[in-house]
Amino acid sequence: MKKGAYLTREGYEKLHKELEYLKNVKRRELSKAIGEARAHGDISENAEYEAAKEAQGLNEKRVMELETYLASSQIMDSEAMTSDEVLIGATVKLKDAKSGEELEYMLVAEEEADYSQGKISVTSPVGSALINHKVGDMVEIKVPAGVLKYKVLKISR
Repeated sequence: MKKGAYLTREGYEKLHKELEYLKNVKRRELSKAIGEARAHGDISENAEYEAAKEAQGLNEKRVMELETYLASSQIMDSEAMTSDEVLIGATVKLKDAKSGEELEYMLVAEEEADYSQGKISVTSPVGSALINHKVGDMVEIKVPAGVLKYKVLKISR
């Protein structure tokens, strides 16, 4: 996970909830699992104990990643942003120059990206190509399947 980024309020809250769950619920569950596995006797040949310890280590790693990431991230103030150009946090309506199909994406940090919700990362090929474009611009985007051509129809916050 990268250190620091711009997050939407919704993205920040989602990551913060995950952190709270890992610290307050998952830690207890894993500690209990370790205690139960330890009670089964010799821990040197106890697969349950080893699995629980590994899960605990992964949980602690994720807690540390989230704490560092959230501490160095900034929440975007979409109210203060203009709709003149495509920036992180913007919702962009596009028209495919080839098919005429209209698409809408919200540009977000990698950690918030969810294609099924129309949220794409600013570091994705499409997201990075759209940055700093304005309404009316034609954007050519190189993707593994070829070149996509979109016209920017609307930018909103």
